[in-house]
Amino acid sequence: MAEGYEVVVIGGGAAGLSGALMLARARRSVLVIDGGSPRNAPADGVHGLLARDGMPPAELLARGRDEVRRYGGQLVDGEVDTVTRDEEGFTVALAGGRRVRAGRLLVATGLVDELPEVPGLRDRWGRDVVHCPYCHGWEVRDRAIGVLATGPLSVHQALLFRQWSDDVLFLRHTAPPLTDEQAEQLAARGVPVIEGEVASVEVVADRLAGVRLGDGRSVAREVLVAAPRMVARAGFLAALGLRAVAHPSGAGEHVPADPTGRTEVPGVWVAGNVTDPAAQVGAAAAAGALAAAAINGDLVAEETRRAVDARQRDVFSAQTEARVSELVAGDRRHGL
Repeated sequence: MAEGYEVVVIGGGAAGLSGALMLARARRSVLVIDGGSPRNAPADGVHGLLARDGMPPAELLARGRDEVRRYGGQLVDGEVDTVTRDEEGFTVALAGGRRVRAGRLLVATGLVDELPEVPGLRDRWGRDVVHCPYCHGWEVRDRAIGVLATGPLSVHQALLFRQWSDDVLFLRHTAPPLTDEQAEQLAARGVPVIEGEVASVEVVADRLAGVRLGDGRSVAREVLVAAPRMVARAGFLAALGLRAVAHPSGAGEHVPADPTGRTEVPGVWVAGNVTDPAAQVGAAAAAGALAAAAINGDLVAEETRRAVDARQRDVFSAQTEARVSELVAGDRRHGL
C-alpha cells in the first residue's frame, strides 16, 4: 500500500518549503518531494530578501529543509511522473516506482527558463547574463549593459536597467521593429539601438566581453540582459486536467489559480513561479505560506463536516434506541 499524507508538496524551493513549514506547524502530515533543480541555482546569492540578502540559494534551501524537519515534515528527493485522483484523494507516482497518497496537493515546481538560442549565452546565465533588475541590478550597477531584445517586453527591460547604469545598449536582435513611441522612449533615456542579429557571446578570461553580430561586428559589453521564455513545470498534472496556459504578460506559461493558489481542480493548490513567473524568492515564500493556510482551512472544514455528520448519526442512533425502548416497555405494560 502507498504511504499516505494529509498534504504532499511537490517542489522544494522557497514556495514549497514555506508551505510545508506552515502545514507542519499546523500539525499536518506533510511530505515534500524535491526534484533538486532550483531555478536560481546559478546565482551567487538571493537578493531583495529581508534579513537574508546575499545568502547563497543552496544555503537558504538547506535552512528551510531543516526547519520543515524540525516540525515533523518529511522530505524526499525525486521527480514526479504522474498524479492521479480518485474518491479518496491523490496518488503521486515518482520516477523509480515509489507511490504516495495525498489528501491535498501543493504544487510548487517552479518554471524552466527557455533562453534565446545564442551560442555561449546559457553558460553565463545567472552570472553576467541576467534578466531581473531587482535580482541583479545592484550587482551590475554602472557597468556596460546590453539588452538582448527578443520580444515586446525587451524595451521595458532596457528602461528598467537604465535605472542602474548610464551605459545601456539595446541590441534589437530578433525583436519586432520598434514603434515610434518605443524609439522615442529609448532615445529620451539615452539608450542607443544596435541593429542586427546577435550571433554569439564573447568571453575573455571567464568574463563576458561582448557580443558578435551576424555581420561580424563586435559590440563590447560587460553584462547582457536576456528575457527567457518562462515555462511552468506542470506536465505531470495533465492527468488531472490541469495544464499550463499562456501568461497574460506574454512572458511564457503558468498554471492559473485564485489569490490563495487554489486551482480549478479541487484539492490542488499552486504557489511560486509555477503560477507567478515574476515572483522573487520572498514573494514565492509568501505565496507558499498563503496556500498552506488555505489548504489547512480546507482540511479543517472537511474534518468539521465529518465530525458533524458523525455526531448527527450518533444522536439519531441514540434517539432511535430510546424510542425502541419506549415501544418495548409499552408493549410489556399491555401484556404484549
